[in-house]
Amino acid sequence: MIYFDNAATGGFKPDGVISATTAALGHSANPGRSGHKLSLACLERVYAARKLLCEFFGAYSFERVIFTKNCTEALNIAIFGAIKAGDEVVTTVAEHNSVLRPLEYLKGKGVAVSYAPLTADGEVDVKALFNLVTDKTRAVIVTLASNVTGAMPDIKAIKNSIPESCLLICDGAQACGHIEVNMKESGIDALAVAGHKGMLGVQGSGVLIFSERINPAPVLFGGTGSESYNLNMPDFYPDALESGTLNYPAIISLGEGALYLMQNLVKNRQKTEQMSAFLCENLIKIKGVKLYSKPNPCGIVTFEIENIQSEVVASELSEKYDICVRGGLHCAPLMHKALKSEGLVRASISSFNTQNECELFIKAVKELCITR
Repeated sequence: MIYFDNAATGGFKPDGVISATTAALGHSANPGRSGHKLSLACLERVYAARKLLCEFFGAYSFERVIFTKNCTEALNIAIFGAIKAGDEVVTTVAEHNSVLRPLEYLKGKGVAVSYAPLTADGEVDVKALFNLVTDKTRAVIVTLASNVTGAMPDIKAIKNSIPESCLLICDGAQACGHIEVNMKESGIDALAVAGHKGMLGVQGSGVLIFSERINPAPVLFGGTGSESYNLNMPDFYPDALESGTLNYPAIISLGEGALYLMQNLVKNRQKTEQMSAFLCENLIKIKGVKLYSKPNPCGIVTFEIENIQSEVVASELSEKYDICVRGGLHCAPLMHKALKSEGLVRASISSFNTQNECELFIKAVKELCITR
């Protein structure tokens, strides 16, 4: 099987991630919820992963590295923690529903939301975004990489052009693990991370990292292993946002993924971008194919075949050629509306894929176009 659906979830894990996760499953305790040696040892490994991720992302403080079950939860905590009734927010049409749906809910609570459009090239129109921002704008929320096309807005330029008082919240689901992200250098106030995609962790892993300019309130209430006498949630991080038993194996996998990437991110990025360039260069030559992506380090290559629904293309690639891709709207309806698309085929590769797999994929798409 050729797995080209890495933007949905990473299909390949380094050996270190697999062995560390297996060990965590086989011999672990509840981190910090008991006082015995094994519980404390697990807690130490959780904090080691927290500190490692703080370093990996150039973050502000390891206490403000919060483990979540996915990027969606991280975005919800950030958005509901930073924005209240009467605030103004600027976002883009390129966003995932993990951003759009919380904002749609907040619109019903008196939050004003504006959406920056795309340029003719399918990129986020940064100049139009600047024009939407006012002195009253509470936050700009933008993806680091579109999950539909792989397009990446200039985050540093956005930060440098918005008021100092305006928060910058970023969805890193598709970018993290593929490109270097340094929160301090980029001026990112809150970064939501998917652990199971480019970061090479297992499903059920995610992270929210935030600066001292944001102080999210708990969205989940329960035991933390600290201040058990207190009927209110602790008022310090990370405990305030980490109720209940932590997903210890997922956290360990994410830490090991970050360790691997510290040594291999540049090499992996180059390989992924080269393979995405190969796919783009060859897809655009096939009669009946319309390409929506440019070569990118996130490995996202999106296209459509004339007169064939994207879901049908994905199904035929799976059934006839044993190739995994995704068809449809990819949980980003405004992006598809802006692209005038009713659904696209997304091939998303990783550095663990091969040139031979890319060649077989191109051959399969050619055959589909000919037979239709």
